[in-house]
Amino acid sequence: MKTKRTILTRVLPLAALATAIAVSGVHAADTAKAADTGDKPAFAPLPDAKEVKQARADLGRYLFFDTRLSGDTATSCSTCHDPAKGWSDGQQLSNGYTSISYFRNAPSLFNAAFRNFYMWDGRLDGSDQGAVVRDMLTEAHTMNMDSRLAQERLKQVPEYAAMFETAFGGDPYGGKIYGAIGEYIKTIRTENAPFDKFLKGDKKALGADAKRGMDLFAGKAGCISCHNGATLSDGKRHALGVPDNPELATNAERQISMLRHFSTMGTPNYMNLRTDVGAYVVSKDKADIGKFATPSLWDVGQTAPYMHSGVFASLAAVVDFYDAGGGDGPNKSGLLKPLGLSKKEKADLVAFLTSLTGDAPKEKAPELPAYKLRELGKN
Repeated sequence: MKTKRTILTRVLPLAALATAIAVSGVHAADTAKAADTGDKPAFAPLPDAKEVKQARADLGRYLFFDTRLSGDTATSCSTCHDPAKGWSDGQQLSNGYTSISYFRNAPSLFNAAFRNFYMWDGRLDGSDQGAVVRDMLTEAHTMNMDSRLAQERLKQVPEYAAMFETAFGGDPYGGKIYGAIGEYIKTIRTENAPFDKFLKGDKKALGADAKRGMDLFAGKAGCISCHNGATLSDGKRHALGVPDNPELATNAERQISMLRHFSTMGTPNYMNLRTDVGAYVVSKDKADIGKFATPSLWDVGQTAPYMHSGVFASLAAVVDFYDAGGGDGPNKSGLLKPLGLSKKEKADLVAFLTSLTGDAPKEKAPELPAYKLRELGKN
């Protein structure tokens, strides 16, 4: 299979321009080409894909779907990031390793190479896909894999040994495993989203309702304050008052996985916490309690349910949340105010958000090669 090409990270924050647009009432014909604040446009199309290291991406595709990279050989990367479910798992809160119940929603992998941060709390650098792969493979509550065990398993598969030799010039090894999957992740991107076509010059790509929704997004609704640039994200972390998933208060297993995460991150006084404190676990700064990374909105129509807690089942529910001025919680962003949107305006916003969604992924799990014992002396 020919693997798609990659995109480099590009985040373009725009709070100042968002305010200017809201005041001036820029309309759909002009919104996408609004005046810059410095070199930071309001919207930008997805950049052209750049070449990946193809042999590594091809290998990574196999590894992404291979359950032998989990401790008990029951879980693969695709278990929680299923192409058929928008590169997520379609659940409010994801499952973890074997019988572990996890405490956050599994984020989609669309355009992952764009990100400033990985993880909802932003604990991993977005410039290093291999690091996030390492975290997911080795953490006890995700795939619980010892890298030394993984490499020995892969050495016993002749096809993998040959692919590693081609891609890296040597045997399977922990860092090479992470790098191969990371290279494959770079190829997961939005395809044929109407709004992307519109930004690239096809003015017929958006209907009238989506164009009105774009005006609202950039103006009255103020969404562009945090969702802007080529990523439709400011690459920052904000507190919106998004409620915890109700299961977090009733399911002991989800509490356990959350507290275990807090413990491993060195979160102060973590045993007295019973809510998801977000970026606080990274910074240990109380000003970051309740802050979570701003997700990209590309392909948002394929990635329900929404938010770190998975509490909103539809885009209409998300719009209602923002229309009400967000929720309650510590450090809530001053950007959130009640919007007073009409029913028609809400529908137009949803139409615009839907236009950010491209084709459903056609990726399928490859037929995986089988074990075959290595000859003595060739290990």
